[in-house]
Formats: sequence, C-alpha cells, structure tokens
Amino acid sequence: MYNRINVILTVFIIACFNLIVSAQQVKKAEAGIFMLKNGTIHTVTSGTFIGDLLLKDGVIADMGTGLSVPPNTKVVDCTGKHIYPGMIDGGSRVGLTEVSSVSVTNDYSELGDFIPHMKALTAVNPNAVAIPVTRVNGVTTVFAKPSGGMFPGTGALIDLFGYSPEQMSAGVEHVLMNFPSTGRRGRWDRRTDEDIKKDAEKAMKNINDIWESVTQYHKMDSLAKAENQKWLNNNPQMDALMPIYRGNAPLFIEVNSKGDIEGALLWIAEKKLKVILTGVSEGWRVADKIAKAKIPVITGPVLAVPGRDNDRYDASYANAGKMAKAGVKVAIRTDGAENTRNLPFNAGFAAAYGMGVEEALKAVTIHPAEIFGVTAKYGSLEKNKVANLFVSTGDPFETKSQIDHLFIKGWKIPLESRHTLFYDEFLERTPGVK
Repeated sequence: MYNRINVILTVFIIACFNLIVSAQQVKKAEAGIFMLKNGTIHTVTSGTFIGDLLLKDGVIADMGTGLSVPPNTKVVDCTGKHIYPGMIDGGSRVGLTEVSSVSVTNDYSELGDFIPHMKALTAVNPNAVAIPVTRVNGVTTVFAKPSGGMFPGTGALIDLFGYSPEQMSAGVEHVLMNFPSTGRRGRWDRRTDEDIKKDAEKAMKNINDIWESVTQYHKMDSLAKAENQKWLNNNPQMDALMPIYRGNAPLFIEVNSKGDIEGALLWIAEKKLKVILTGVSEGWRVADKIAKAKIPVITGPVLAVPGRDNDRYDASYANAGKMAKAGVKVAIRTDGAENTRNLPFNAGFAAAYGMGVEEALKAVTIHPAEIFGVTAKYGSLEKNKVANLFVSTGDPFETKSQIDHLFIKGWKIPLESRHTLFYDEFLERTPGVK
C-alpha cells in the first residue's frame, strides 16, 4: 500500500515539475523560409566555403555564394559565424528516461531476455526535459535505444523536435543484441572464474538456439510464400529478426572487451550477417580485425574511465581515433540521457587524442548517417537534405563556442532549456531577494 502511494506521489511530483518547466518554456519553434547569409559553411563532405543557405519546406533548398533573397524570407546574418550540419548521437536514452533514479520515469528496459519486437519509438516522450537541454549544443538527431536482455528491442532514429514520436521519427529502426560477456560485470561481481565461464557458455548457447529457431522460421515462411499458402506465423519476435536473417537490415551488436569482440567477429562470420558493432570500448586492441571484417562501429562514451586498471588514463579517449586510423568507419555515441548534450565534447576529446578534428566531425555527422542508411537526408550540408543544422561562433567541439541559431527540419528552434531558464533566473535575481 505504502509503495503504491509513493509511486503515485512520485509520478504526481514529476508531472507537476514538467508542467512548471513547460509553462516556463513559452517560446515556440519558428516556421518559414530562412536565408543564412555569409556564414562559413562546413559541408563535411564537400569542403568549407563562405556563402549562403536557403532553408525552405524543411530542406536545404539552395546553397552557394551571393544567393538572392526570395520574397517573404527571414534573413539570418551569419557573418563571422560557422554553419554545421546537426550532430547525430549513435546511441542514447534521450526521450526514454526522465529521472534515472526514479524507475517509473524510465522506459528504456522491458522485462524479458528475447524481445526484439519491442519498439523504443513507442516509448519516446517528446516533452522530455533532456531534449531541449541536448539540442542547444547542436545535437539534432539521436538513436534512441533500449537496453536490457540478450535482444532488448528495436531502437529508433529520431529528430529532437516534434509533438509526437511519429513526428520525431527519422524513419529508421534497428534491432539490438547484447553479445554474451566473458568478463566480470563490475567490481561487485563475486562470481568465480568457473561460474563466469559457465554463464558465458550458457548465454552463447541461448543465442545459437535462437538463431536456429530463426533459421527454421525463415524456411517455413519462405515455403509458405512460395506455395502461396497461409500459415500461423503469429510470432513477432521472429518477424522482427527476419530482415536481419535475410540480409535486408543490419543487426546492432553491443560488445566491448577484446575477447568478446573477437568472439563476436567469429560468430558474425559464421552466420554471414550484416552487422554494426556498438560500444566497442576495447576496439583499439583489435582494430585491425574489425577493419578486416569491414564492420562499422558506434563507440562511446569517449568521456569514460579505462576499462582495466592497468590501462592508460586516455584509453577511452584514444579508442575512436585508433580504430579510425586502422580503417574502421567510426561513429560516436554518448550512451546516456542527460549527458547526450555532451556529444560534441566527446567528439572533441576523440579529436584531441588522435582522431583529428575532421574525422571527429564526420564521426558525429556523415558517418552515423551512413551507418543508419540515411545519407540522402542527413549527415552533411547539401542541397535537398533535411535542414538540420546550427550556427556557431566557432568550433563546436570547443567549450567556449556558443550556438547562436538552431534548425531542425527547417524549423528555427528556440535556444531555451531548463538550464538556460535557471541561468537567466539567477543571473537576474529579483531585487531584494537574498
């Protein structure tokens, strides 16, 4: 009884808090035709130049130098400013959680070990406080992903603006799998080495058993279709894995330690799957093998402590750069919610520790767009691409740089969040209040 009351009170308090925040955020996104004049345009794919961008109907309608301003166009003077494509976080819980320590506000983990059909998109909260906090740093798109069991569900690529999950959707969803770990789960893990080995072997057997079931399901489904027959195939788990088995979609596999990465590469080769590796915190130890397998990687967070006590302090900082130099296509993620706003600084650390600024910029723009198969719309500043971009005073990886203007799907987004509201409140406190 008391637990139920506590849950109700918690939900009520959070709801009230959200209403207060929403009431404070009175500024609305601005629609219309926009001309960004005389900015330094960082296209990512076609170099950098000083020129103009015309935003119309949600896309980049034109770009070049000395563009004429159409009637009814709102001009944004970008002289001395820099224009970048919106950054893409390759793995985040933004929109799926509100307060990490309050379980009733978290909707990124469902019960069950084998639930690939559970869609994260249905759980996205467009009013999550972390969304405006994230986008004011130039992050316009994230891969909202579930976590949990062996197959925790299906993640969704979303733009950080909209009044419903459907409006936010970028039209891409992918199934995730957690590869069995052969290591300890943390310092608190008191299992013996023998127990760890047995648990890993059991988990591996479960995955292989599932894949055998997927194989049989494919055969029955294909036979029924070939003979134009109907069959009772009401199995959403198997249906979710069919595009992967048939090579029509990649499987996103979370794996981190050196030994597990090597095991995953062998399993992938055996199953002949199209795969994206995620996490990959020790990718630098086997970068050559990942490159040889021609498998892209979404790694991060970069701002993390070393995975082993005897590793260098900068092991996590340098990981992305070492994989990139080995020939691996690398995208960067934050793998969090509140800290997704720090995606540019994760990329900045990767740049400083061997990746270089150009490659780091690609790791949060065009590379995730390529990995998610959305380069026709996202990842660079090109004509007819979605108008997701921001105007900055300088390098977005530098903490001193400020975002002056932000556009998502051609809408001019107010640079207002809970953080800016609190900053303004205490910067200009009511006179006499001590």
